[in-house]
Amino acid sequence: MKQGYSCIGLVNPKSPENVGSVMRAAGCYGVNSVFYTGTRYDRAAKFCTDTKNRVLDTPLIGVDDLKSVVPVGCIPIAVELVEGAKPLPTYKHPARAFYIFGPEDNSLKKEITEFCAETIYIPTNGCMNLAACVNVILYDRMAKGTNFSGHL
Repeated sequence: MKQGYSCIGLVNPKSPENVGSVMRAAGCYGVNSVFYTGTRYDRAAKFCTDTKNRVLDTPLIGVDDLKSVVPVGCIPIAVELVEGAKPLPTYKHPARAFYIFGPEDNSLKKEITEFCAETIYIPTNGCMNLAACVNVILYDRMAKGTNFSGHL
């Protein structure tokens, strides 16, 4: 049974708490790697809250540009609450996905959403915390099983 492949891109994450919680979710849901841009996490990494030390199992890699590190065959998917985004409840995940999340205190820039194949959103009555969004997306991927979309 095909399990698929998933990784996460974080655009300039705001706090070490967010990244630690994202790493915990990555470990729980079998994410293959996590990439991040920006300098805020680097300055705060010593306060990391990766309480399960998931960074030992799931690579956490600082990069200058997420577009340049999309793993081979992965479909870049922006997670953003914007007009035209597809709602998560009806979304069919690709087998190889690179989910890109913006910082909590800002939106994804147009240059990121433009290179992504799709944009999806979690229908809520307000904004969610970054780690909560990552958990919901990864849980949805797991819950829907291996009946992946035909993305190429």
